[in-house]
Amino acid sequence: MNTPLKLSAFALGLAAVFGAALGVGAAVGPDPSTAEAADHGADAEEHGGEATHTGESPAEELPAGLLVSEAGYTLDLAEDALPAGTAAPVSFRILGPDGAPVTAFDVEHEEDLHLVAVRRDLDGFQHVHPTLGAGGVWTTTLDLTAGAWRLFADFVPSADGENRILGADLAVAGSFDPAPLPAPTATAEVDGYTVVLSGQLEAGTETELQLSVSRDGVPVTDLQPYLGAYGHLVVLRAGDLGYLHVHPLGEPGDPAVAPGPHVEFATTAPSAGTYRLFLDFRHGDTVRTAAFTVTVPEEAGP
Repeated sequence: MNTPLKLSAFALGLAAVFGAALGVGAAVGPDPSTAEAADHGADAEEHGGEATHTGESPAEELPAGLLVSEAGYTLDLAEDALPAGTAAPVSFRILGPDGAPVTAFDVEHEEDLHLVAVRRDLDGFQHVHPTLGAGGVWTTTLDLTAGAWRLFADFVPSADGENRILGADLAVAGSFDPAPLPAPTATAEVDGYTVVLSGQLEAGTETELQLSVSRDGVPVTDLQPYLGAYGHLVVLRAGDLGYLHVHPLGEPGDPAVAPGPHVEFATTAPSAGTYRLFLDFRHGDTVRTAAFTVTVPEEAGP
């Protein structure tokens, strides 16, 4: 039943927090044994409405982006609730282990920091590159519709050279009608382009995925580099929005890597469930995003 709900920013914030907790235990979320192990292996303290994990929790076994704080670093949003609107101003800081804003970052995929925003129903995906200003404050704009949003900051602090992905919730007030998750498909259409996904994500095993781009039935063989590759892929797990690390196979300039139509990546699904894949590719000086829904089956028994 899709009755629009008038939600205040406060109510949305509560919904986002409880939604995240429920999503972790949902069928589309992580394996219960994995969640239980992480829960028992970590001490948690509240930070901005989210759990901060410390101690001996095997965080490397979990998808990234589930924590607002990790290894001393914190994603600190200037506002955790905003009105809906296009080009809505968003600002935040990355706080370091000493509590001070981080101002030195290593370039990763041609940028100092990547910000991914998506509504918790996996609608409205955006991948932007904020500007770093005085006092370690990052600023950008996002197109925000009403609902509970998740923001992911992907960065490498120069202090330790480790890639980190932190996530925080942002409530956007207004009339909210959740979008159903699109059915699983191997084909996506965007602005006259067709993108075909080959390969199957597997739980607990690194797999290779190939995305092939065509336009009007003709393979695109002149893709333009984007963020150091011929495509950039983000994979999010439905339910808790766990963020997977995805690695492009080959770089522009490598004789073995052609500028299309095929773009290849490798990643590992941490559990069975439903995932949403977002491929950014550049052609004709424009970046477009093709999206897919993928179901990962349970791991085969011994």
